[in-house]
Amino acid sequence: MLLDCPNERRFLRLAKRRLGHLFPYIPGQSGFNKRLRSLAPQLLEAVSLLARLSPSFCDRLRLLDSTPVPCAASRETVRRSALAGLGRYGYCRSHSRWFWGFRLYLLCAPDGMPIGFELAPANAPERVAAAELLERALQPGQTVICDKGFAGREFEQLVVGLGGTLLRPDRKDEPHRFGPLGGIRQWIESTFDTLKDQLSLERHGGRTLTGLISRIARRLLALAAAIHHNWHTNRPGRSLIAYDH
Repeated sequence: MLLDCPNERRFLRLAKRRLGHLFPYIPGQSGFNKRLRSLAPQLLEAVSLLARLSPSFCDRLRLLDSTPVPCAASRETVRRSALAGLGRYGYCRSHSRWFWGFRLYLLCAPDGMPIGFELAPANAPERVAAAELLERALQPGQTVICDKGFAGREFEQLVVGLGGTLLRPDRKDEPHRFGPLGGIRQWIESTFDTLKDQLSLERHGGRTLTGLISRIARRLLALAAAIHHNWHTNRPGRSLIAYDH
């Protein structure tokens, strides 16, 4: 995580040591998490606000993809989890493995700024979950670039009905249309890499649905804040190097 803190316990110790003179009370880990769970709606509003203040919000290009959000690593944990009945088993094609939990569907600007997201069970149909996200976040005149997993006439017609255009890599069994789109597709892959490697998305530690949403929102807010700040300091858009030390 940011500030070289791999977990909340270390972050709170660091905050108490460096910021204790500014605040009369810094909560422990339990109180910290309780406050953040209750602030989940405000965290999402803050992400939306930063997105709208960012120059990339006016870009007509949107990137769409999903990534696994594992919530348990054993059958016993799955059975006892507070997320039992909500999370599901799904398959990650990128890593050729099964996982239990959810998938995060992200719609972002070319620089990685989060525009909208949807959290769905891991086995939910990709196009159904993505459609719910686009119906909320896509604006007329925008072009959506996604991967082959979103192929389908009905999904493409949905995007057109929302006033947008859908671009995706060509499948082997269909005529040439847009080509591989590899260079542009790499942009959102890099965004997910940032969320996983530097903002520990897959090590979220969420145990309840509210807690999971709050922890995902915090990571999206950290990414949005860094991108927004980088615009004003002429740093590379999604680089978090300056915030790791």
